[in-house]
Amino acid sequence: MKQHLKHPIFKIISKISGDLNAETYVIGGFVRDIFLNRPSKDVDILVIGNGPNFALEVGKILKTKVSVFKNFGTAMLRYKDLEVEFVGARKESYRADSRKPIVEDGTLEDDQKRRDFTINAMAIHLHPHQYGELVDPFDGIKHLEEKKIITPLNPNETFSDDPLRMMRAIRFATQLNFKINQDAIDAIKLNLERIKIVSKERITDELNKIILSPKPSIGFNYLFDTGLLKLIFPQMVALYGVDVIEGKGHKDNFYHTLQVLDNVAKTSDDLWLRWAAILHDIAKPATKRFEKNHGWTFHGHEDKGARMVPKIFADLKLPLNDKMKFVQLLVQLHLRPIVLAQEVVTDSAVRRLLFEAGEHTEALMLLCQADVTTKNEYKVKKYRNNFELVKQKLKDVEERDKIRNWQPPVTGEDIMKTFNLEAGKEVGIIKNKIREAILEGDISNNRSEALYFMKKTGIELGLKIEKELD
Repeated sequence: MKQHLKHPIFKIISKISGDLNAETYVIGGFVRDIFLNRPSKDVDILVIGNGPNFALEVGKILKTKVSVFKNFGTAMLRYKDLEVEFVGARKESYRADSRKPIVEDGTLEDDQKRRDFTINAMAIHLHPHQYGELVDPFDGIKHLEEKKIITPLNPNETFSDDPLRMMRAIRFATQLNFKINQDAIDAIKLNLERIKIVSKERITDELNKIILSPKPSIGFNYLFDTGLLKLIFPQMVALYGVDVIEGKGHKDNFYHTLQVLDNVAKTSDDLWLRWAAILHDIAKPATKRFEKNHGWTFHGHEDKGARMVPKIFADLKLPLNDKMKFVQLLVQLHLRPIVLAQEVVTDSAVRRLLFEAGEHTEALMLLCQADVTTKNEYKVKKYRNNFELVKQKLKDVEERDKIRNWQPPVTGEDIMKTFNLEAGKEVGIIKNKIREAILEGDISNNRSEALYFMKKTGIELGLKIEKELD
């Protein structure tokens, strides 16, 4: 293992371990990532004894600041490109109503037993006498090779003690494309209700890591099959299932959503675009209707879905800022490019889409292309060709009319000065008429034509021109 400890920090820690005769190890994710050939910038150092005191000794040698977190019994420093955390070996026990452990000093064995999964419980000696030796008591390497998520101890005990580990099991399985051991799956099902003692913020942090994985559907299938999803995100579970009346069914909107999410994941790492994929059909259960001689409809699901976004974000402790508004906008508009791709595309329809989507037009197009999940190759080809036509039309109209991120060529202040008005109803009417005229292509998107149209509209409303503007 010595070849993997090339960073100078390990030799420095090893020397101090020898000088102080302290037992130290690099443990956890850094060791796991060595075997996965993944770069890692976070290093956990386990000290048998006082971790923060050892960190302060390292800080003296490196002449660098050490942050000590007394409440957690940890310390952290940054050296070159690494963030290094020091902790004393611990033995933990839990109360039934809390995931906060009662901590005692412990041995290496105690510390490895308290780890969440065998692949995260491997340690490498840093003391000079055993430098580079691997300590793998729970067959972590074997489980990495087998691509399995297994707990060091009885999974029922592991998940009951700290229920967030249920989410972490699913997160690691998704990120690494591993299988969760059946005993662990059974233990998650048995301990479902324990997730309620975990804060929403911690749950959503793990959920976002699942969403940002290469193939998020792996995690959502685990969440759904174990029952966790129903507890943490019930609106998504409501998408599941197919109703049949008079021999007519509809697609399963849960699995369709997972396919759209995976499709987006192939083209973008944007967490919020992926959230838009998750929520684009979220209102279909609430808008589902069966119409005789027609079949199933979901009229207005895009509008209702957009209205549902703020509450879902609030429930999950997601940010209620421009990120939420971005997701809301894409949910609201997600049908528009598809409709354009099915019809003769008019300049007016394209202008309106550019006006409403603005800087998020490309993201909207990515979502809409991902929304095509039919297995009919002819339909897929047809949609793709039509989307290319829509994209070209968007480009052409944008270059010509400059509608995206549109700023009106005539402002409310211009209208008030021209007609000597106070802010009020007439100003809003004229502004809206100018905007509609530009979007419909009745006038060009420039100041001179807009000013002429403004004066004409004002006169039609019975207003008198008091001042001429340039």
